[in-house]
Amino acid sequence: MVRVMPVSFEFLRGVVGVLCVFFAHMAGRSAAAVRGGQQKISRLYGWVLRAAACAVVVAIRHSVDALVIGVWAVSGVAFAAGWWEVSRAKKSEDLTRQIFPE
Repeated sequence: MVRVMPVSFEFLRGVVGVLCVFFAHMAGRSAAAVRGGQQKISRLYGWVLRAAACAVVVAIRHSVDALVIGVWAVSGVAFAAGWWEVSRAKKSEDLTRQIFPE
């Protein structure tokens, strides 16, 4: 019989921390899209709830330590980067007249 070692809680905290950063980035992208009128606000709420849940889970078993502060700080930067990425997106040119001349 093969014995499988359980996954350490510290590893799981790291995985949830990475998910928190990803969700914060997507929340920033969604916030910029909502502000630009390209997306409904319900999608923003979904990303914010996911990011907040992960941020709480990272800190739930331990007191606030360097990992928690790091995840929260990087998540804030990821949110800002997502916002900046969507707000600075290049507008696509309308090439209809060049492709299909009249």
